[in-house]
Amino acid sequence: MSDILKIGKYEFTSRLIVGSGKYPDFKTTYDATIASGAEMITVAVRRVNITNPDEENLMDYFKGSDVQFLPNSAGCTTAQEAITLFRLTREATGIDLIKLEVIGDTAKTLYPDVIETIKACEVLAKEGFTIMAYTNDDPIIAKRLEDAGAHAIMPLASPIGSGLGIQNRFNVVFIKEAVSVPVIVDAGIGTASDAAVAMELGADAVLTNTAIAQAKNPIAMAEAMKHAVIAGRVAYKAGRIPKKPFATASSPTEGMIF
Repeated sequence: MSDILKIGKYEFTSRLIVGSGKYPDFKTTYDATIASGAEMITVAVRRVNITNPDEENLMDYFKGSDVQFLPNSAGCTTAQEAITLFRLTREATGIDLIKLEVIGDTAKTLYPDVIETIKACEVLAKEGFTIMAYTNDDPIIAKRLEDAGAHAIMPLASPIGSGLGIQNRFNVVFIKEAVSVPVIVDAGIGTASDAAVAMELGADAVLTNTAIAQAKNPIAMAEAMKHAVIAGRVAYKAGRIPKKPFATASSPTEGMIF
C-alpha cells in the first residue's frame, strides 16, 4: 500500500490538508501550516487574498516552501459562480488544483448543494482542472461526482466548524467502497483523535481548519494533527483486531505448566 497520496497528476507525502481561515494573521497561518507538515493549504479566494499583488498576500508568506495552494469556492451558491471563480483564479495564479464547494444552506448547516456541485464538476473537469469535491457523506453522490470528473471526494464529517467529529463512521467506509479516487474527510474535525479515527476508517487524507486555527495553541494543535493522521494511517494499514462481545485471554491457556 503506497504512502504517496495521488490526486490527479499531483502527489503528496502528507495526508493532512489544512485551511487558512480564522487565523489572527498570515504569520500564524504560516507557522501552523509548517508545524502540521501539510503540503496543501486550502484558501477561500473570495475571502483571503492570493491574487492581488498590491495587498498583503498569503502566497508571499509561503514563498520558498513546498506547500501547494488549494483555492476553494467557499461562498459560492451556484455552479456558475464556482465555475467563474475558478476560471478567474487560474488565470491570475496558474493554479488548476481546486477544492470545489457549492453551499446550499448558508444560514445554518452550510451543507453543500450536491446538484450544483455535480454540474460545476462536469464543466471544470472538461476544462482541465484537478478537482477535489466537497460533498455530504452520501456514497451515491460520491460516485456521481467521480463520474462527473472529480479527482478526490471530500465528504463532511459533520457541519463545517462544528467540531463534532465523524457523525456517521459507516458512511466513510461506504464511500471508500463506492469510488476509486481518494476520499478525504473534510469539515467537522474537532481535535486530533477525530483525525486519527478518520484515517483508521480508511480515509486517504483529512482536511481541517477550525480545529487548528481556533485552538488555544494553534501551533501545538497543528503538530498534534500531524501525528494523529500519521498514527491513524499506520493503524489502518496494520489492520485492527475484530471487535468481540466477550473477553479473550491475552496469554494462551494451552500448554500451561501449572
